[in-house]
Amino acid sequence: MISTYDELLKSGDELIALDARAVRVSVEVVAGLTAADLDAPTPCAGWTLRDLLEHMIVHHHGFVASAHGDGDIARWKPQPLSDDPVGEYREAAERVLAAFAEPGVLERQFPLPEVRGGIVIPAPLAISFHFIDYIVHAWDVARALGVPVEFDEDLVSAGLPVAEAVPGGAFREEPGASFAPAVDVAGASGLDRILAVLGRSPGWPE
Repeated sequence: MISTYDELLKSGDELIALDARAVRVSVEVVAGLTAADLDAPTPCAGWTLRDLLEHMIVHHHGFVASAHGDGDIARWKPQPLSDDPVGEYREAAERVLAAFAEPGVLERQFPLPEVRGGIVIPAPLAISFHFIDYIVHAWDVARALGVPVEFDEDLVSAGLPVAEAVPGGAFREEPGASFAPAVDVAGASGLDRILAVLGRSPGWPE
């Protein structure tokens, strides 16, 4: 079982498989929403479920572009949802999973124009960013809908060191920050620990 960030980054196809499993959980959760749910609040401060879903869709498309060496920031600009948000999300998810499954993808460099003003990083590092995002966002959607979400123990074990490697600091309090400051949840473990480290209260909305 993967227990360190270095192990995850060196795991190659296992990293891609873990990411795919997290994304597929998100697809299952999104499949349960209806148009009436789109104005519901989410654990992402100030975002409705509509805002969150638009973000999740465009980030899948952005990572597809990055996997192909395209660093155009326009690929990361959210667009209004279509009349079929569930189908639109599923299609975006399938596109990014296909891109990450391409032969040789792990040897590529990924431009990420939204990160620190634009960086280019090795594929495993970029895919690990995507992986932790979709663990957390699957939970975000589930909480907004008031439904449970579960991840296998090995997936959570691999995600925790990624969450713990995300830098802290004042920038987490800035508008548009990917994650809020860490939440102090005594004794938190597993998925709750990931959420707390990345600024989510596991008991949201309490």
